[in-house]
Amino acid sequence: MSPLVVIFVTVFIDLLGFGIIIPLLPFYAESLGASAFMIGLLGTSFSLMQFLFSPIWGRWSDRVGRKPIILVGLMGSCLSYLGMALATSLPLLFAARIVGGIAGANIPTAQAYIADVTTPENRARGMGMVGAAFGLGFIFGPAIGGILSRVSPETPMWFASALCLANCIAAWFLLPESRAVNPSTRSLGRMEAFRHAMSRPTLLLCLGLFFLVTLAFSGFEATFAIFSEARFGFTASTIGFLFAFIGVVLALVQGVLVHKAVKMVGERRLIPLAIGAVAIGLGLVPFAWSVPTLLVALGVLAAGMGFNSPSITAMVSKLADTDDQGGILGLAQSLSSLGRVVGPAWGGYLYDTYGMSMPYVSAAMLMLIACAISVVGLRRTA
Repeated sequence: MSPLVVIFVTVFIDLLGFGIIIPLLPFYAESLGASAFMIGLLGTSFSLMQFLFSPIWGRWSDRVGRKPIILVGLMGSCLSYLGMALATSLPLLFAARIVGGIAGANIPTAQAYIADVTTPENRARGMGMVGAAFGLGFIFGPAIGGILSRVSPETPMWFASALCLANCIAAWFLLPESRAVNPSTRSLGRMEAFRHAMSRPTLLLCLGLFFLVTLAFSGFEATFAIFSEARFGFTASTIGFLFAFIGVVLALVQGVLVHKAVKMVGERRLIPLAIGAVAIGLGLVPFAWSVPTLLVALGVLAAGMGFNSPSITAMVSKLADTDDQGGILGLAQSLSSLGRVVGPAWGGYLYDTYGMSMPYVSAAMLMLIACAISVVGLRRTA
């Protein structure tokens, strides 16, 4: 079996568990007394751990191999969901999400795995497979979570925990190592990776865009459940299906279309177009007063994210040295996680203080600025 197929299935099952939880988590937290701001902080705590640990996991994977780090992450996710199922208070829920953030910081390791087994010409397609796995996780995960939530609020967490355990066992036997293990390998640390990026303007720009886009999208993720509940009266089950719709678009774009688009126009032209689509999608959300218009907004947003993420990741990977894939991609994921630290708290604060429309309006304005920066920067830098 192709290593790409195995890593795709591994990432898909891992993100399936993530997809099961995400639409339900705001309601679960509300049942424990959380406000919109506290829900935002819940996402922040998860992402703060990813910010801290993504470069560490990536750097270690350069030294000890990709497979051990992936297995540790899967087991950590299993324990995180188990802790969420058993949580009886907000502090316990926060603790479980912190463990989940540490475990989920191994995504750059999966990306480095793909970089190990693909050529530069096919790098965007390989990175798109991770995005497609993410999208498929959002297709099936929220739907499964919505159905299981009818049994009890904790049932989706139990299921996600069992799923990650089964995935860890399967990966132990089926996932081959992608690089020769060399404990003496010295990969770039966070500051070294950042200094390396400072010497390459295109790489630095891509890392900055990665941060800004994730910040805007995570603010949407953190507040969309309570926004759609307040405006449309949607239940957790309905919101789960909306996230599944987002997943369908993501999977289609990243699994089928992004590789063709990169071949046609290249990453430098595709990235600004994708960020522009993200801006339009976010800007349309607060003006959607019916389900069809909401679906249009979500579709445009998901398409923009689908084209953007693998394109930027592929560029970052191409600009990194072969022995530093884990370290540089870890830095990229770390900055993405920093965006997820700021975004949910920022979105939750704006929602509570200025109304339900402000997280999306402000995020759209930020994306318009990022789009302009990418148009100028990617054209001028080398």
